[in-house]
Parts: sequence; C-alpha cells; structure tokens
Amino acid sequence: MRVAFFGTRSYDRHYFDAVNAARPSSEQHELLYLEPRLTAQTAPLAAGFPAVCVFVNDSVTADVIGQLAAGGTKVIALRCAGFNNVDLAAAKSHGITVVRVPAYAPDGVAEFAVALLLTLNRKIHKAYNRVREGNFSLDHLEGFNLAGKTVGVIGTGKIGQIFARIMLGFGCRVLAYDVAPAEDCLKRGVQYVSLDQLAAESDVISLHCPLMPATHHLVNAALLAKMKPGVMLVNTSRGGLIDTKAVIHALKTHHLGALAIDVYEEEEGVFFEDQSVDGVQDDVLARLFTFPNVLVSGHQAFLTKEALSNIASTTLDNLSCLQRGEVCANRVEKS
Repeated sequence: MRVAFFGTRSYDRHYFDAVNAARPSSEQHELLYLEPRLTAQTAPLAAGFPAVCVFVNDSVTADVIGQLAAGGTKVIALRCAGFNNVDLAAAKSHGITVVRVPAYAPDGVAEFAVALLLTLNRKIHKAYNRVREGNFSLDHLEGFNLAGKTVGVIGTGKIGQIFARIMLGFGCRVLAYDVAPAEDCLKRGVQYVSLDQLAAESDVISLHCPLMPATHHLVNAALLAKMKPGVMLVNTSRGGLIDTKAVIHALKTHHLGALAIDVYEEEEGVFFEDQSVDGVQDDVLARLFTFPNVLVSGHQAFLTKEALSNIASTTLDNLSCLQRGEVCANRVEKS
C-alpha cells in the first residue's frame, strides 16, 4: 500500500524503514515521508495515496478528511494511541477507515513520568545547569522524600498501572481514580477513591487518562482548589486534561507547589518543531517557562527504541490487515 507520512522526523524514517524492510516482500509498503504536519493546507500532498500516516500533532479535521477523501485516501493510520485529533464522524461519512497503535510504550511513558517527578522534586535540572557554570552551591535545591508520601494516579490503564507499581516501590501510599478500577492495582493495595478525595490527600498527582469530552480540563480551578497546598502535578498524557490558565493562577498563588508536563493543550504547531530562532510565540506557554517550579518537556515520554519499533510494526501490520480486506482489531470508530 502506498502511504504518505506526515510530520515525519529522522527517527520515524529510521524505524519504519527498518521494520518495513524486514517484512516479507508481499507485506512491504511504499512509504513516502513528508516533513509538514497534516493540515488543510498540506492535505493535497496526499492526493493519490490510499493511506496517510499521522501523529498526535496532525490536524485531521472534517475539512482535512474531506480533502483526503477527494484525493482517494481510504485509510488514516495513526502512529500513536490517542485519536482526539481525528474527526471520526467525518471519517465515517467519507468511508475512511481509522486505525491506531493502542499500546506501544506503557513502560516508557510511566518511567518518564517518574523521571519528571524526580527531576522536579530534587531540582536535578537546576543542579545540572549550576554545576556546568562552576556553581556547586546547594541553596534552594531542597526536595522531599517520596517514601511515605501519598501519590494520586488519575487513570489506571496500562500506563497508570505501571506508574502506580513504581510508586509503590518507592514506598508511597497510592490512591487512584478511574471509572473502571484495574484488578492489578487492587491486588497491589492501590486504594480507589473519589476524585475529590484524591485531590485532597495526594502530595503528588499524575495524570494517565485519555482526552475526551468528559476529561477535557479535568484539572480546572475547582479541582485545583481541592488539592492539598503544595501538591506536585505531573502530566504525560494529553495537554487538554489541564486548564493551563487555571494552573498558572494556582502557581502564582503558591497553592500548586510544582508542575511537570510533557504535553500542552495548545502544543499543535509548537511541539516537535524548533522554536529557538523566533522564540515561543504562545504567551501562555511562555508564562509557564517563567516559573522556577515548572518543568516542561516536548512530548517525548514515548520516545524509546522499543516504542518506536512497536509503533512501526503495529502501524504496518494495521495497513497489511486492511490491504488483505480483513477486519483490523485496532480500528477506531465513532461510538
């Protein structure tokens, strides 16, 4: 199948080419890598391609899908788990099949969330910069022991379960909130509570739930007000889970003790791009950078060798499955 890849980077090419070459010749696909993100302006580049492959920062709106359909595209293959950037109703109306990679880096993302937590808590990023300038002072580098602290996990899918297990290993009391409690968490002693109780009792809160209408701005002014003063908030899931302006207010009043994010609700067109020449033009994101107790990374939690290999394998398997006329288990449809 001929596939137009949008928003590709060097690591995409490396892993997809390697995995594609290792497949039987009959199962290999013709891959065209495009650097621009998929938008209404770049959609015409996919004309004549039966499939397009997109990532979390591509804009797969009704307008874009209409253009893809007009150009002959029949498949939208997401090389990620999230699909909130795809208008599924529009895809269905145009007869376009949407497939995804449901779980490719649960360990990597959970481990990265822990890395953000530890870095921010123990001020490792500050110490690194100081030492490189010859400053070995320890002033204002105090952190806190994780052992004995209460950690709240919002969302206990595969990533949340792994994060919870790691926190239990640190000697933490782990609270969780999810509409469907995970058996693994229950067996290990994780306590499921209401969202309000989790907010009130947690010293650290980590987000691991999908973005959907019910979870959009889940962390808002009302929930922040219920949180324990000085709480640390970590988000490696989806930016839209957090009302960023409300979080900034909580940081300014010192109610929120620290924030670590790998995702941002307006990251489209900013993350995955080099903004160093012109500077970040997003005023809200720029404001976050001014806080000494905020750590921002650029949506890299998934970026491990294992994850990239799994993404490539599953994506190409999805395409082969559809090419054979079979029902793909990783198909995403409008509910």
